Amino acid sequence: MAEPQKQETAAATPAAAAGTGKPRPQAASAKSSVVREKKSKHTEEVTMNGPLYKRKSANVVLVRRQRKKDEGAFRLLASLFVENQVGLSFNLIALLFLAHAVFPRIRPTTRKFFTYSYYNPATGEYGIGYDDAYFISFCIVLFTGLRAFTMEYILAPFAKWCGITKSKDMTRFSEQAWLLVYYGVFWPLGMYIYYNSEYWLNLHGLWTNWPDRELEGLVKGYMLAQWAFWVQQILVLHMEERRKDHWQMFTHHIITNSLLFACYTYHQTRVGNLFLVLMDVVDIFLPLAKCLKYFGFTTVCDVIFGLFMASWVLARHVFYMKVCWSIYAQLPTIIPNACFTGPPHNLTGPHDPAPGLGYLLEPFLDPNGTVCFTTTVRWGFLGSLLCLQVLTILWFVLIVKVAMSVIRGKAADDIRSDDEAEEEEEEKEQEAEEPTPYAEEVGVDEIDLKSWERRNGARKRTVQSSGVSLSGHHSDRKELLGRIGCEKQVE
Repeated sequence: MAEPQKQETAAATPAAAAGTGKPRPQAASAKSSVVREKKSKHTEEVTMNGPLYKRKSANVVLVRRQRKKDEGAFRLLASLFVENQVGLSFNLIALLFLAHAVFPRIRPTTRKFFTYSYYNPATGEYGIGYDDAYFISFCIVLFTGLRAFTMEYILAPFAKWCGITKSKDMTRFSEQAWLLVYYGVFWPLGMYIYYNSEYWLNLHGLWTNWPDRELEGLVKGYMLAQWAFWVQQILVLHMEERRKDHWQMFTHHIITNSLLFACYTYHQTRVGNLFLVLMDVVDIFLPLAKCLKYFGFTTVCDVIFGLFMASWVLARHVFYMKVCWSIYAQLPTIIPNACFTGPPHNLTGPHDPAPGLGYLLEPFLDPNGTVCFTTTVRWGFLGSLLCLQVLTILWFVLIVKVAMSVIRGKAADDIRSDDEAEEEEEEKEQEAEEPTPYAEEVGVDEIDLKSWERRNGARKRTVQSSGVSLSGHHSDRKELLGRIGCEKQVE
């Protein structure tokens, strides 16, 4: 029992000498193990809050950059929203259902958020109107919460379990896997509606019996949910890290939402269903290929990428343009250049449109008012669809570049993810490799307290060292002694 006491005394001796200011006595020749940690200057470890899939891994140091003066509260509010998507979304939904259960007087309003409006008991179908905005807003909040919850608590942990450790790869995998989940649900649903319709493989049937001002419940829910998803995609576009084609994607989302709005209010949900089916099938193969790439299955990824490329050409260029041709050539022969007025049970027409262009806005203002399908309306639809086609051609050029790299023996990669424009972030954080701490055995004699005090004694003010606030000589000595294993003896 005597030997440990001697070691304790020897370890406490520097503490006593440092605390009284007396010269340090010569220590015993016994050596102790000391861990010296070298950390890069001008770096600061930062604790990352927020979703798991956006946290940095433990082997990086985050270098904070100064906030730009022209960026203000909006970015801070956006960051707060991103970090609390799950809580905000599900708390809003819980509050809605609580209000619906507790306050009977507001149930006619709260019910509109989670049920379809404009039900017609005589036909068993649903009309359209302003109250559909309640259901769309509910779906936007629901998709936001589901996306964040699925990415944070299911997909990101699954990615880590599968060996994906880099924060950027984990984030990208979670984003693509969520899209795979969404399209894996809604593309089969859209195909089911299309397969059981009278316009299955029949372009002529897209335009018959117009205007049909009522929808089946499944079709109405499908169209409103898809519309809500694409509105939410605009929010997602600004939540994710900005990519090279940010503005192309933003333009695509604006045109898509405008087309969904127009086809819903102009009672062209048949062609809307067909276009969604054609676009969504491609978005199953692309996220699947990306997820396989993150897992390291490069060969399977290249095969899926080939299927993605084939589906892109067939769905978004061949069949897509066939529907556009039908709008140009077949539609004028089936739908007259005229207007119809009234609710479904009392529809009158056809009659000539009113002078001017005011009739173009009437379907948006009065769902049971006048709806016209003139040459102007037809070219409005066709022009918007052709604008989308231009964007898909631009993206197809990038796809061809990836295909050429695969032919040359390289792995398929997403060109859009290579270069991200991060200059608009409120506070940039750059990843830097953390220097690996190392251990070195040195003798107690080699520890020069005086030299260490000379280097640090000039700073009388408080400094930061290893995350501990130090002030004055005594605290400096205490910190150093704590590093060599004497912290328990210094009070």
